[in-house]
Amino acid sequence: MSSRWYPGKKIITSVGREVLRSSRFISASAAQSIISPKTTVTTLPNGMRVATENTNMPTATIGVFIDAGSRYENDANNGTAHFLEHMAFKGTSRRSRYDLELEVENLGVHLNAYTSREQTVYYAKCFSSDIERSTDFLSDILLHSRLNKNDVESERSVIIREAEEVAQNMQEVVFDELHAAAFEGSPLSFTILGSNENIKKIDRSDLSDYINTHYKANRMVIAASGGVDHSHVVQLASKYFGQLPSGSAEYTLGAKYVPCQKIMRVDAMERVSGAICVEGVSWTHEDNLAMMVANTILGDFDRSRGFGLTSPNSMQLDISKIDGAILFQSFNTCYKDTGLVGVYFQTEPKALRQLIDAIVRGWRWMAYDVDSQTVERAKRSLLTNVMLMLDGSTPVTEDIGRQLMFYGRRIPMDELKARVEAITVDSLREVCRQRLLNCKLAVTIVGPSLKDIPSNQEIEAALAR
Repeated sequence: MSSRWYPGKKIITSVGREVLRSSRFISASAAQSIISPKTTVTTLPNGMRVATENTNMPTATIGVFIDAGSRYENDANNGTAHFLEHMAFKGTSRRSRYDLELEVENLGVHLNAYTSREQTVYYAKCFSSDIERSTDFLSDILLHSRLNKNDVESERSVIIREAEEVAQNMQEVVFDELHAAAFEGSPLSFTILGSNENIKKIDRSDLSDYINTHYKANRMVIAASGGVDHSHVVQLASKYFGQLPSGSAEYTLGAKYVPCQKIMRVDAMERVSGAICVEGVSWTHEDNLAMMVANTILGDFDRSRGFGLTSPNSMQLDISKIDGAILFQSFNTCYKDTGLVGVYFQTEPKALRQLIDAIVRGWRWMAYDVDSQTVERAKRSLLTNVMLMLDGSTPVTEDIGRQLMFYGRRIPMDELKARVEAITVDSLREVCRQRLLNCKLAVTIVGPSLKDIPSNQEIEAALAR
């Protein structure tokens, strides 16, 4: 299969471009004065929402966003959502795999998909004149996939190889282990790919059951941007998805954060990889935007590539002086009802304790000593990064789909700007004190010769002193 139109799985481990629905930093009167968004939204009779933004481009992107991912699975079928992503391109009741590939290639359409813990997304980038054909492709692979037994068996080995590749990526390993421990007992602890045992036994009935359970019209958004006409896209959505039923599925969604320390000794490794974090906030929590600004300030550092050296903050400067510290990346990962805020790092074993101490100092600096100039710079950087990420029809479509899923609307840039501007150094310090210093830790560390690791209680005491 051509890698151009189906490059494969894309895992979302930390998404930071969305904004919150409500905020303590902006008044109701100010919110009412903000310009309405350019995004137009229509809800079909079956509950499916259709959202578009016309930028009069010669190209367009249209995508289907489904409120279904690995956290909607159980112990027995974990990995099914991702498996379905692979099976969607193996042929339908109307098109063989060869016919599907040929049609897509002849039109020059870029067809892609990815799975996260909370969403499955299928989208097509095309010429504006081919928007109906692209919608037809998406409808066909989503609603009429053959799920042929032979195709299931052949794709099984592909997914196992993919899992082996993920197992070589230490950042993926650390985040998967962190989720498994920090959300133990809930589906949010599951990996996106599923265990090897599950991958080897998932069959056609599992895939079909997942579609029938979760692929409901009221749990989907069709988003499009570029050279698109809203009324036309609504007509296409009604034509190709209008018969899809609505419904509610029975599943366990709630996730409870569990403080933990998970140490995994692997003597064959030369470096230590790990993450130290606290419970974060949901997409719609009032503190989310402030945590995005804090995450921007803390930033990242990579000694081998020079990242974080040109405009360093206190924590970057501190860690850069530690002999053996290799990199760190701050993260703010949000879900519907919870989140994780912390730092991922790599270091030589000798520097592990010093690096953890530096993270403690960095968080305390954010909570008590971060200055107004740093906060203002981070606010401008956050807004700039958001706007730069919306360069092109595909990222705009993804932004529309995600925001409709998480917030029920597309938040206009003017509103985002007003909320960011309303954050002050005092309000940011307050949120950091509440979120970074007064919460129980979740720590995951993988590496060789893991000695002299401070307990969570020691770290928490240092944060609270």
